[in-house]
Amino acid sequence: MTVVVDHGPDTAAGQPPIAPSRWNRAFLSRAGGIVLCTIAVAVVCLLAEVGVIGRFEQSHDQSLDYASLRYQLANAIAPVGSRDYQGAPLALGAPVALLSVPAIGLNEVVDEGTTAGVLERGPGHRRDTVMPGQTGTSVIMGRDAAYGGPFHYISQLRANDTIFVTTGQGTARYRVLDVRHAGDHDPVAPTAKDGRLTLITASGVAYLPGDLVRVDSELISAAQPDPGGNDVQIGADENPGAGDPGAWPQIILWLQLLVLASAGAFWARTHWGRAQTWLLGVPVLAFLGLSLADQVARLLPNLT
Repeated sequence: MTVVVDHGPDTAAGQPPIAPSRWNRAFLSRAGGIVLCTIAVAVVCLLAEVGVIGRFEQSHDQSLDYASLRYQLANAIAPVGSRDYQGAPLALGAPVALLSVPAIGLNEVVDEGTTAGVLERGPGHRRDTVMPGQTGTSVIMGRDAAYGGPFHYISQLRANDTIFVTTGQGTARYRVLDVRHAGDHDPVAPTAKDGRLTLITASGVAYLPGDLVRVDSELISAAQPDPGGNDVQIGADENPGAGDPGAWPQIILWLQLLVLASAGAFWARTHWGRAQTWLLGVPVLAFLGLSLADQVARLLPNLT
């Protein structure tokens, strides 16, 4: 007599084996959940960073920059050109001036450079132009809405309004000539002895700029000498409306960490429970999401 032995799957545990299709569906469901979690955290944190948290960050940065500039002015070491008092090129983000526009209640520290990262701190001085108060045309750029939107109201300035700018050479006074929008004629070029100041920001719907607005003003106080050596060449990321592609390495790093944290949150929910996962996971995901959002915001137009 022949005995047939069944070598089928071991069902000693009393449970049938999981079919490959069920395993695949479970894996895809988990992977999809991780992706959706990552996207949701990134989007929420980006909106919070640009619209709410960025205002507090900008206010904090302004306080630090004001303290630094005040110290430099008091000790007569504030920059008056493209180099500091030791002769080294000014670093991006270094405080260089205090801008005051009484007509719109604007009082902001101006930093060196106009990249998206610098303009998160406040207005920025375009590095290939002279310092405010000197002969020639100085350009200061600022955001319209994000990170406090310090230049949001400059389009409301009118002819003859006064602008004050304090640098290491003293306080310069400017008189507004005109507010220019897209298609308007450029002002008459200044002579070799004249000083000009142009403020630039975005115009249009908040966070969705359509064009630029420029405020032209003429120096009405005594012009200060240019120390020379202003041979700075700026990159495309410092032009009006440009983003900062240098943020990509940090974006990739923080995105990877956020994906890993999202995967960890799904694992923790299964093994630890929902309450413990929320308690530990929310702060970690929020920190990584905001760190990612801060870098993604640098890709947005610098005058937004």
